[in-house]
Amino acid sequence: MLLTTGPPGRIRRDAPQDTAEETVGDRPTGRGEVPMAYGLARRELRPKVPLRPGEGEKHHLTSLEGLAALSLDALSSVAYGPEAIVLALVVAGTGALTATLPITLAITFLLAALVVSYGQVIAVHPDGGGAYAVAKKDLGRTTSLLAAASLVVDYVLTVAVSLAAGADAFASAFPALADDKLVICLIGLAVLTAVNLRGVTDSARVLMLPTVLFVVAILGIVVLGLIRSHPVAVVGTQQSFPAHESLGLLLVLKAFSSGCSALTGVEAIANAVPTFRTPRVKRAQRTELMLGALLGIMLIGLALLIRRDHVAPRGNVTVLAQLAAGAYGTGWAYYATNLIVTLVLLLAANTSFGGLPVLMSLLARDHRLPHLFGLRAERPVYRYGVLALALLAAVLLIAVDADTHRLIPLFAIGVFIGFTLSQIGLVRHWTTQRPARWLHRALINGTGAVLTTLAGVILLGTKFLEGAWVVVIAVPLMMLLFARVERYYTEVGEELGLGRIPDPPDRWTGSLVIVPLGEVSKLARHAVSAALALGDEVVAVAVHADPEKTRALQEAWDRWNPGVRLDVIDSPHRSLVMPIVEYVQRMSGDGRQIAVLIPEVEPRHRRYEILQNQRGLLLATVLRARTDVVVCMLPYRLTL
Repeated sequence: MLLTTGPPGRIRRDAPQDTAEETVGDRPTGRGEVPMAYGLARRELRPKVPLRPGEGEKHHLTSLEGLAALSLDALSSVAYGPEAIVLALVVAGTGALTATLPITLAITFLLAALVVSYGQVIAVHPDGGGAYAVAKKDLGRTTSLLAAASLVVDYVLTVAVSLAAGADAFASAFPALADDKLVICLIGLAVLTAVNLRGVTDSARVLMLPTVLFVVAILGIVVLGLIRSHPVAVVGTQQSFPAHESLGLLLVLKAFSSGCSALTGVEAIANAVPTFRTPRVKRAQRTELMLGALLGIMLIGLALLIRRDHVAPRGNVTVLAQLAAGAYGTGWAYYATNLIVTLVLLLAANTSFGGLPVLMSLLARDHRLPHLFGLRAERPVYRYGVLALALLAAVLLIAVDADTHRLIPLFAIGVFIGFTLSQIGLVRHWTTQRPARWLHRALINGTGAVLTTLAGVILLGTKFLEGAWVVVIAVPLMMLLFARVERYYTEVGEELGLGRIPDPPDRWTGSLVIVPLGEVSKLARHAVSAALALGDEVVAVAVHADPEKTRALQEAWDRWNPGVRLDVIDSPHRSLVMPIVEYVQRMSGDGRQIAVLIPEVEPRHRRYEILQNQRGLLLATVLRARTDVVVCMLPYRLTL
C-alpha cells in the first residue's frame, strides 16, 4: 500500500492504494489484504488517521439539524411579527383586527416566493450564497458594498430585536420584571458575548430540543386555540384603543410592512450550504422548504386566532402570550411556553455572533475593514468582530430602551435590501450564463426581486418617520467607511510596492546598537550580549542626575569592562525619556542604521507586572513617534 502525504505531518485521506492483487498459492488475497499466516485472520491494512474537529460528514448537518441550527432566527419571528401587525391595525379600532388574516396571507405569499428564490440561490452558490458574495460576484463593487452594509445592519438588529422580544416574553411570564427589560437584555447580551468569546460554537444536536419544543408549543397554541370555542384565560391589563384612523390602504400597507419582520432569517440556510452533509444542495433546499412550510403554518394559524378572538394589545404581555393563555390557560404550560420562547429568541440572537464576525473577516480580507477583524485567536473565534457586534447591539438597545417595536422599522429594511440584491444577482447570473431553462429560472428570481423590492419600498415609505430614516443614513455611511478603508489599503499597497519585485536590499555598514541602562546587573549583561550579536558597534547609555550615582556607575562599568562604551547623560530635571530620545537623534544624524535595544523585566506572574516600571514601553513609544530608528524590546524573564 502506498501512502502519500500532503502538508508535513498530515496523511492525505485521498491517497491512492495499490490495485494489484497479491496471491498465496492459487488464491488471490484481494485488494488491501495480507495472507493468513500463523493462524491470524486477514485484516485490511488501512491507516486510521484521526479526524480533526469539524472534519468528516458526521460533523455536517442533516436537514433536520440544519432546521434547528439555521432557522431559529426565522421561526422565532412569530413572537413579534404578528404582534407588529396588530399594533399597526389597532389604531383604527379593534374591529380593524379582522384585516390581520388577509395581511398575513399576503406575507405568506411573499414568504413562498422567497423560499423558491432562495432554493435557486442554494443551487447556484453551493459554497454559500450570502448577499455579499452574490453581489460581489454578479453585481459589482458598489452593489457589494451596499450588500455588506445592509448585512451589518441586519446582524446587529437581529441581536437587538431578538433580545428585546425575549425580554418581552420573559416579562409576560413574570410581570414584576416589566420595568427591567433593558437590564434583562444587557445581561443576555453579556452572556452571549462571553460565550462567543470563549469560542463555544453551536451544536445542531443541542439546538434540536429547544427548536422542537418551540415548534410544538406554537403549533399547540394554534391547534388547541382553534379547537376551543373561546379563550381559556385572559392575561395582562386591559387597554382602550379608540379609533383615530380609518382602515384604508395606507394603514394596511403599514401593517404589511410591520409584519414583514416575520420574514427575517429566511436567507440563513442559503448562507450556510457548506455546513450540510452531501448532497449539500438537496439537503439545503429541503431545509429551506421545511422552514417555509413551518413558518407559513404558524403565521396563518396565529392570524386565525387573532381574527377570531379579536386579540388586541394588553398591558405587560405580548400578543403571543395572550394566545398561549387562551390555548393553555395560566398553568404550567403558559409559563413553560413563555420561557421556551425566551430561550429560542436568545438562541436566535446568537446566530448573529456566528454570522457578523465571519462577514467582517471577509470584508477585512477584501481590505474593506481593518485587518484586525480578520484575526483569529487560538480558539477559532473572530474576537474583534464579536466585540464590535456586542458594542453596537448594546448601544442600540440603550438608545431605544429595549423597545421591540421601535426596532422593527429599522430591522426589516436591511433584510429586504439583502433579499432584493440576492435575487437581482441571480437574474444577472442566469442572463449571463444562459444554462438550460435559464429563462424559467430568471423569471422565478425576477419575480422574487420585484416582490422584495416592492415590499422594501413599502417598508421605507411607511416606516420612514418611525425610525427607518436611521437605516437610510447608516447604510450609506457604512458604504463610505468600507470604500475609504479600501482606498487607504490600496494607497498603502502602492506605496509599499506590494505585488512588485523591489530593488536589492541596502547593505548597511557600521551599524550602531544603543542600549539604555540604569546600572550594572544581570539585566545589563543580558542586553549587551544581545546587542553585540545584532550590530557592529554597541553603545550603552545611562541617564543620571546625581553626580555620586554617576561616578559609582562609571566605576562599576570599568570593573566589569564588557568591551562596550558607556555614555552617561546628565539630566538635572531627572527626566529619563527625552534625554535618550535627543541622544538617539544626534547619533542618527550621520545617516547610520541605528537600533535601540530596550531591556525590560517580565515577571513570571501577571499580578506582579504592576510592580515593574513601564518606562521602557514609554521610551519605545516616544522613539517610534519621533525617530526612524529600529526599536526593539528585549525581555528578561524572572522566575518570580
